[in-house]
Amino acid sequence: MEPSGARPLRADARRNRDRLLDVAARVFSEDGPEVTLDAVAKKAGVGIGTLYRHFPTREALVEAVYREELARLCGAAAELLESMPADRALRAWMDFFVDYATKKREMADALRAVIASGGDPYSESRARMTDAVTSLLRAGAAAGTVREDVLPEDVLASLTGLSMAARERRDQAARMLDLLMDGLRHTAAPR
Repeated sequence: MEPSGARPLRADARRNRDRLLDVAARVFSEDGPEVTLDAVAKKAGVGIGTLYRHFPTREALVEAVYREELARLCGAAAELLESMPADRALRAWMDFFVDYATKKREMADALRAVIASGGDPYSESRARMTDAVTSLLRAGAAAGTVREDVLPEDVLASLTGLSMAARERRDQAARMLDLLMDGLRHTAAPR
């Protein structure tokens, strides 16, 4: 995702930017926020000047990584709805949400540094996630597979709590997601 208002990047510049974001996401998650930007550039196979051309500060890189993860999560809703029934798309998106929450938790120190420097990486998060969940819930309700009385904010709160509760236990998270999905199905008795 390119910064808003920016000119479209050339293909090679776009590849470099994407590679930097992918590598930085992995490195910040694995090695923490103290990893050097030079190490990120080297692992991405680009020079430090290329990194600074795209991301003038560490905070700009961290925020871009976070926003890219958010864009992937939210963009997955439409992609899933195109490729599978609405209820299965919702359940698959829940798995993406757990992955997103895990990556966000792994980057927590780096994100706190962005906030401390005056940045706000979360400014669009809630609205974008709510839009994604709303599209999934509406599609499920229209298909008759998901209850119509479900609020997207409740689903997001449930997913957030579930992600925190199951932290390192992906198998437990999957079971809990299945339970949540069962509660969202149209066949469940409304409360």
